Amino acid sequence: MEYNKVVPAVEVGDPNENDERGGVGEEKLGQILETLSEEVRELSLGTSGTVDRIKGPPSPLEFLRNYVMPGRPCIITDSLEHWPALRMWSNEYLCSVLKDQPVSVHFTADGRADAVVDPSHLLSTYDCPTIGSPDCSLSQSASSFSKLATEDCSRNFADEEESDDDGLLDQAEDDSPGLGFLFVTAYVEKLLFPEALELIIDGSVGEGQRRGVAYAQQQNGCFLSEYGLLANDAEVHIPWATEALGCMPEAVNLWIGNPGAVTSFHKDHYENLYAVVAGEKHFTLLPPTDVHRMYVRNYSAAHYVRMKDSDRFAIVADSPANTVPWVSVDPYPADIEKAKLKYPRYHGGPAPFICTVRAGELLFLPSMWFHHVRQSPDPEGRTIAINFWYDMQFDISRGLCLSDDRELYQLVRAVGGVSKYCC
Repeated sequence: MEYNKVVPAVEVGDPNENDERGGVGEEKLGQILETLSEEVRELSLGTSGTVDRIKGPPSPLEFLRNYVMPGRPCIITDSLEHWPALRMWSNEYLCSVLKDQPVSVHFTADGRADAVVDPSHLLSTYDCPTIGSPDCSLSQSASSFSKLATEDCSRNFADEEESDDDGLLDQAEDDSPGLGFLFVTAYVEKLLFPEALELIIDGSVGEGQRRGVAYAQQQNGCFLSEYGLLANDAEVHIPWATEALGCMPEAVNLWIGNPGAVTSFHKDHYENLYAVVAGEKHFTLLPPTDVHRMYVRNYSAAHYVRMKDSDRFAIVADSPANTVPWVSVDPYPADIEKAKLKYPRYHGGPAPFICTVRAGELLFLPSMWFHHVRQSPDPEGRTIAINFWYDMQFDISRGLCLSDDRELYQLVRAVGGVSKYCC
């Protein structure tokens, strides 16, 4: 996944009218965004919330015409049977082939890497403290970091509290005690593959919590580097997709995880072909035109570190200080009623597209689609997938179906202001 820069917001004028500089008022912009979202679903994506399942690999033309150009996801079945990986990748086989191979393992306290977290919850539930910088001792005060995180979130929430109750601006309140919410990335450690796999599987049965949740998710083309010894068991590209898209994939990644590892809502600037080898992946999807429902906010950036002489983790502020724009919505919150009040545009809008990708199946996930991912293991306790990132095939015509040219022009003119509705 990639962290995306927020487009600088422009000022908007009267809530109901276009302003004197040709900008779009808040209410009008909100109407445009809602119209865009609704019409894209009606005319291109459908309103059922289901993802097409097609049997066998499509022809390059069919794939390009029916799915790539409309920006529409689909699941392709019966297209990976020729991969030896589907038959051969037992734990025993993998450990034999990769017995001397170091691989990157991502550790988190709660299984959510590259995600917005509440440090107070991590402290109370996982004994994971927050400290100010890599040089701080754990006994030092976290006041400077706390101030940074709280101020950053409070600016967003202050804007929300002053907003009209029109459903467009955020209506949330910062009810987190102590520190504000943070965007936290994983602690990454190189381990020999057999040890890495053991830690991943231990986490799937609840015995790995002391060391946190382990997930092999390096995302840097690791299938051909760290896992290159396995390359002949699958493919380095999807031939019919490569022909349709006119290029080879920019990266091919291997993922090995357990049910404790959850990927938060985000989007990627790639056309994604996601093949499941073992277990199941559960995707919750929203199109790019639903960005106004995602409550993207700037969060102070931090990362996990492993505490000295301990298997416990701590959270440390990034240095230099940085903020990352990230989706605030958790589609599966512990308290759904509270979430409905906090994120009404998400929970009150059209249902997301939900699908399960099983072993031997391939998901086409168009570029810029928001996706949240959970996983279920196979009988050997792991979920394995290979994904192929192709260069984004995107232009302004994809999915734009506004009522008239004037509204499209206004949307393009006002795109800098969209962040006010997403942040």
